[in-house]
Amino acid sequence: MNKYIILLTSAGGGLSAELRRRILNITRYDIEIIAVDAVNSTGGLFIPYLLERLGVETIKLYCDPTGEFPHNPEPLKEHLTEISKVVVEEKADLGIVVDPDVDRLAFISEDGEMFGEEYTLVAVSDYILSKQKGNTVSNLSSTRALKDVTLSHGGTYYASAVGEVNVVEKMKEVNAVIGGEGNGGIIYPELHYGRDALVGIALFLTHLANKKTTVSQLRASYPNYEMSKNKIQLTPSINVDHILEEIKTAYQNEEINDIDGVKINFANEWVHLRKSNTEPIIRVYSESNSKENADKIAQAIMNKALEIAKG
Repeated sequence: MNKYIILLTSAGGGLSAELRRRILNITRYDIEIIAVDAVNSTGGLFIPYLLERLGVETIKLYCDPTGEFPHNPEPLKEHLTEISKVVVEEKADLGIVVDPDVDRLAFISEDGEMFGEEYTLVAVSDYILSKQKGNTVSNLSSTRALKDVTLSHGGTYYASAVGEVNVVEKMKEVNAVIGGEGNGGIIYPELHYGRDALVGIALFLTHLANKKTTVSQLRASYPNYEMSKNKIQLTPSINVDHILEEIKTAYQNEEINDIDGVKINFANEWVHLRKSNTEPIIRVYSESNSKENADKIAQAIMNKALEIAKG
């Protein structure tokens, strides 16, 4: 059954009247059932409205905008067991999950597995870059897969400090055509410089339709990385900046980025250390080709940091 999805590519925000007036492109697609978990946010109004206008059957989970969250609103695997089950049981083509601000976006594949919050930006960027060659931006703690996809399209990838405002500043500096954060935040400057889940949904579904594939097959087409997130607990008397400087020195033969803490880029993996501004900890993010390896490389550098702290 052929249906249509509206690709939103104009100035405005959300489903504003201005945005609807400036719809520029219509793409055919064959998606019939989508489950939506909006954690009782305003996304429960806008997302079903968009999908239903496109003729898609929508299964609504927590789409009553009461502001009372039925589960932890972080769109992470451990919080999304219900929608994953519904997608499989109802034979939905995919599941859509947003956070309370409707600026973070995650997908559930038709088999009930997470598409991966980090890969929301990767997939949408793949679509945009297939239509328009250009640069991309994400923050230092986001997956390397975006760089891989950008290079495959002949573009240049840039990293910014963590934080939406930093991503936006970098995007403007390098004239990026798409960017965002690995937490499912899509920033599409053709529309506006803000994270927008509705735009991400439109772009993702259009990409899926053009590929003529399932969500799980689309995910399998991208480089597979796994991330590990940890923290080093310190005491208030310890000089965190000194530890980070010593880490830089210890790994000076590797590619180092110090615009926001210290990120060490190895050949096939990376580790990013950032100090907290509110408590004596160092947040440690790492990525490798498996969760085991990501944990391993993170632990090695955490041990080094603790050794420096004791010294």
